[in-house]
Amino acid sequence: MKIRLNTVVAGNVLAVALITGGCATNDSLSRGQTGAAIGAVAGAVLGHQVDGDKGRFLGAAVGALAGNAVGRYMDEQQQELEAQLSQERANREIEISRLQDNTLKVNLSSEVSFDTNSANIKADFQTSLNKLAGVLSDYPETAIHIVGHTDSTGTEQYNQKLSERRAASVNGYLAQRGVAPGRTRTIGYGESLPISDNNSEQGRQRNRRVEIFLKPIVEGQEASAFVPPV
Repeated sequence: MKIRLNTVVAGNVLAVALITGGCATNDSLSRGQTGAAIGAVAGAVLGHQVDGDKGRFLGAAVGALAGNAVGRYMDEQQQELEAQLSQERANREIEISRLQDNTLKVNLSSEVSFDTNSANIKADFQTSLNKLAGVLSDYPETAIHIVGHTDSTGTEQYNQKLSERRAASVNGYLAQRGVAPGRTRTIGYGESLPISDNNSEQGRQRNRRVEIFLKPIVEGQEASAFVPPV
């Protein structure tokens, strides 16, 4: 089945050309801003086409699932994530779990993803995020919540800001890799939601993390998919 574009899509394609053309002559536009802009337009294009591989109309910019299709859709997404990130899971760099409401939770260890006290993604971890972005782009009917956490070392204010910056950094990177920004939400909780004891190094290491929650977008219940999961 061929993808058919309408007039709205043609306008969006022109917008991409204008954005990318402007970037060539305007050094003040950062790579992150460029990626976010292109991702937003790509999301709009996605909303007006038919997915030739899956044979379904994708609906709005992020799409929505019929209620009876949610379980299978999230099963397939989980299987794809586990397959693409098998090496990272074996190395305990990424953990994938399924919550009771069909939400998928992807936990990124900060030890491999960020340097200490930094929100810059390590170069060695970018390959893993590229794999993740590829799967997320293949499953547009999910809302993506990116949540930052820290241990209790340092001041509460500093930890709060660091958790927010790390969540934003992951979000920006995924946008540059084609994940539509309209699907994503970011939040930081600083040191307020530990999952282990901060009195030990092992516990602090577990508490330093970025979690990604993938919530299915269900027809008629779209807003609930964008409610923060924690």
